Amino acid sequence: MKKLVFVAFLLLAVTNGFAKKVKFAVDMDTFAISPNGIHVTGDFQAIAGYPGGDWTSNETVCIQEGSTTIYSVIVELPAFAKYEYKFVNGDQFYEVEFVPVESRVGYDFDDNRWLWVDSIANDTTFVGAIKFAGNAPAGLNLVRYLVDLNNQTAISNRPHVAGNFQNWNPATTSLYSFGDSIFEIISYVDSGTYQYKFVNGNAWGFDESIPSACNVNGNRSITVAKDTVLSAFCFGSCTVCNPTAVHVVSAQSEFSIFPNPAKDFIRVNLYKSSNLKSIQLTDLAGRIVLKFAPESNIQINRNDIPSGIYFVVLQDGDGKKTAKKIILQ
Repeated sequence: MKKLVFVAFLLLAVTNGFAKKVKFAVDMDTFAISPNGIHVTGDFQAIAGYPGGDWTSNETVCIQEGSTTIYSVIVELPAFAKYEYKFVNGDQFYEVEFVPVESRVGYDFDDNRWLWVDSIANDTTFVGAIKFAGNAPAGLNLVRYLVDLNNQTAISNRPHVAGNFQNWNPATTSLYSFGDSIFEIISYVDSGTYQYKFVNGNAWGFDESIPSACNVNGNRSITVAKDTVLSAFCFGSCTVCNPTAVHVVSAQSEFSIFPNPAKDFIRVNLYKSSNLKSIQLTDLAGRIVLKFAPESNIQINRNDIPSGIYFVVLQDGDGKKTAKKIILQ
């Protein structure tokens, strides 16, 4: 029995040793606030100790900061991990925000926000109060830095990006990989021109040597005037490593729904794709209720079908499906 208690204590100590305070914050801006409050939901909730587990929409309450439009919560999470999340204007999952393409995980039709926690420093990881259903905090632009290390061996202390947007520190901004040798990170900056370069490690001497075709003062350069997702160029190159192997953040077969829930009609706005094969409305049992042509905008009228819960299902030519729940009252 004493051994079991010691093991449990040791595991708790290890977990806390790698714990990190993480602040989730959202700017509700002009949105009407639900009487049920603002929440955040994601795959961090179980490990943060919420009894309902991950993706529970009514447990992790965001508190209003003074009289501002910002709502936030601080939780403790293990560091050196990636977390996915969304904000909820209310306490039901159908009230989650529609995350813009630039901010999404973006791979395998994953439309969640994501955060990479790469530090155990005694401070709070905070990316800023992102606008609800937006890409960045007020007044800032999203920049998504990507690099392909297909021509390199990623060393143990992770690749980083350094630039004048973070004081040229090669050890503070590490990158996360969703696979296929591509590493990335999201930052938020003012409009302007920035120089940067990638580092295969966390110290100068492991930074890339950039060819003259894309070299500005020995660095890469970007002028930011809007939310921007950069191309995943090969480390030390001005081009992609292998065009057929590169993941891109894409709007292919993605769509938005508004209003939801609805009393009269629901509009489905599509980002058209040449690979889109079918669009269907199904009930909870998976039975097809309606079929639609792959058009850019679709309207489902309340008079066409009974009230209830349905799913809009998109299927592409490769058989991959994306579904979103709708509620007709």
